[in-house]
Amino acid sequence: MTTTPLRLAVIVGSVREGRFGPVVASWIAAQAARDAGFEIDVIDLAEAEIPLALPAVPPAMEPNPPRPAGMRDLSERLGAADAFIIVTPDYNRSFPASLKAAIDWHFTQWQGKAIAFVGYSGASGGLLAIEQLRQVFNELDAHTVREYVSFPRYYLLFGEDGQLHAPEEPEAQAQAMLGRLRWWAEALTAARAVAA
Repeated sequence: MTTTPLRLAVIVGSVREGRFGPVVASWIAAQAARDAGFEIDVIDLAEAEIPLALPAVPPAMEPNPPRPAGMRDLSERLGAADAFIIVTPDYNRSFPASLKAAIDWHFTQWQGKAIAFVGYSGASGGLLAIEQLRQVFNELDAHTVREYVSFPRYYLLFGEDGQLHAPEEPEAQAQAMLGRLRWWAEALTAARAVAA
């Protein structure tokens, strides 16, 4: 295990008015805080300027395209992260456009890094979004861990105070996911230090 904490970015993927994402992000950040191996940064995409219109040259060809000034902080925080947890709902059997735009505006920020998912939604619990995101991040040369946390019918699982009514099973799933994420993040951090 590394002696330096891994920088873990927890990304709130939805920017919809009235969204539940910040509650779920706060919960998983608290779970990650139980592991001294993580330094946690919660990134809310609603606080960044993320145009849907992408630069003419894709970031895969130009890693630092001109970006809006309101995206600078987001880009720096993504670049500094060693690992990510994406918190996402399902929107029409997929994931939010805000999240896709944030992903597509970047490339090297994801490359060679470990990514985990926490989903929430109606019956699917975000699994439809998660499965599509696995394909997207694979194309970006990131590694998605197998373990995940899902909250189907999240509105029945959390109280008004943002706490789970029955936390034991989700907490166990979160710790399993975080353990696997830390393992991969350590391995990939070491690998990125070696020239390809």
